[in-house]
Amino acid sequence: MTTLRQELERRTRDYEHWMKRRHYGPDGPNNRRLWVLACMDERLPVDEALGIHVDSPAGGGDAHCFRNAGGIVTDDAIRSAMLTCNFFGTKEIVIVQHTQCGMLSAHARALEQALRDRGVDIDHLTLDPTLPELRLEPGAFAKWIGMMDDVDQTLMRTVEVFRNHPLIPDDVTVSGWIWEVENRRLRAPRTDDARKACADVTSEQFGVTEPQPPRWR
Repeated sequence: MTTLRQELERRTRDYEHWMKRRHYGPDGPNNRRLWVLACMDERLPVDEALGIHVDSPAGGGDAHCFRNAGGIVTDDAIRSAMLTCNFFGTKEIVIVQHTQCGMLSAHARALEQALRDRGVDIDHLTLDPTLPELRLEPGAFAKWIGMMDDVDQTLMRTVEVFRNHPLIPDDVTVSGWIWEVENRRLRAPRTDDARKACADVTSEQFGVTEPQPPRWR
């Protein structure tokens, strides 16, 4: 029979290792050796969607979680995935996008023009003042925003980018999933237009009639 003292000693040891994980590099991975890329939308509950403990107030240590607008490929998403997969013991990437996404709700050119109207010179931007070498070519700003035509198509392309990226080891498992905000369920991406019509996953459903800049084609 295990005594309470033994249980407390084990829990103390386990917590100290959890607290100092980054000291151990690949030998101190998160609980599931997992990196999650998800949209920043507050209606996408990562813990509920994936059945893990990472994004709740209490946390839990199941994964490294990176969130951005759309849950799409960006240079900083690649940077974070590269670090966790090569140096922190991560062996799996899960990407979660969702229906009703704000990245479907407007055309990138309209957002670009709105910034121009506010006096922003988007053709001569320093994206990161600490890394002035990181620049966009003139005319690339609308593409950089990353607005979507179709969440399912964007997710499948995002998965392929991570599967084939030279900074992500070949033995890392990569998958992508759609969270349906309307009915709080997770599903695999699909191409069947009739089945997708039950949830808002295309920009056309938001009244956007022109294709977005060709980042995702």
